Amino acid sequence: MKDVVQHNSYFNWSYDVVGHSSFSPHQKLTSSLRMLAYGCSADFIDEYCRMAQTTTLECLRKFGSSIINIYSHEYLRAPNEEDLRRLLQHSNRRGFPGMIGSIDCMHWEWKNCPTGWAGQYSGYKGKPTIVLKAVASYDTWIWHAFFGNPGSHNDISTLGVSPLFDRAVNGQLPKVKYTVNGHTYDQCYYLADGIYPEWSTFVKTITAPNNQKKLFSKCQEAYCKDVEREPSAYFKKDGPLSKDRVVCGMCRQWEKLC
Repeated sequence: MKDVVQHNSYFNWSYDVVGHSSFSPHQKLTSSLRMLAYGCSADFIDEYCRMAQTTTLECLRKFGSSIINIYSHEYLRAPNEEDLRRLLQHSNRRGFPGMIGSIDCMHWEWKNCPTGWAGQYSGYKGKPTIVLKAVASYDTWIWHAFFGNPGSHNDISTLGVSPLFDRAVNGQLPKVKYTVNGHTYDQCYYLADGIYPEWSTFVKTITAPNNQKKLFSKCQEAYCKDVEREPSAYFKKDGPLSKDRVVCGMCRQWEKLC
């Protein structure tokens, strides 16, 4: 709360011309957090925080923009040189030198998806879903997330619109150097599932491996779980902050681009 209040004066105490005080910082932040955690409407907050709908939605908008401005430089950013050194050292100990994370797509069910959008957002699960593409490291750090694609998209189509490889296209790849089986490489890579394309930036498992390659497939599939376990680490299934509640209704402040 202290960071948000210091960053945005909107959450401070204020007084009108007759000396009446505004809502407290605790009220404003609590209303935003309850809407994000429980997926409830702005009218529902009125009974708990004694705030009108317009004020509640304004608090939510300013809270979201404040969080992004405060923490976006620390989280959801590309690894810097220090981060790369730490990731590469750990991946080298795990037997995958040059690996900087695991990449995967997850489909989150959108329970109250508008009927007009249901066809676009329905994929192989038969229900409207929203796709989250994420890259995570061993320490549950999600340093890339691309959320909002319709559930009719798969991993490959989502990869095509994701900004993950924009830096690679612009020639801004990090400088690394490692050796595998006597060959020297200067490009990082991600651990991925078999659906991803045959790019040098992806290391996938081996389908039907023989006895000599079973160990590699076992380790690769185990380390791919780094990204798959992220939702369970941040969103408890039956807790107040669950992924089902985050996308259960119409997403607040989210506009669909036509």
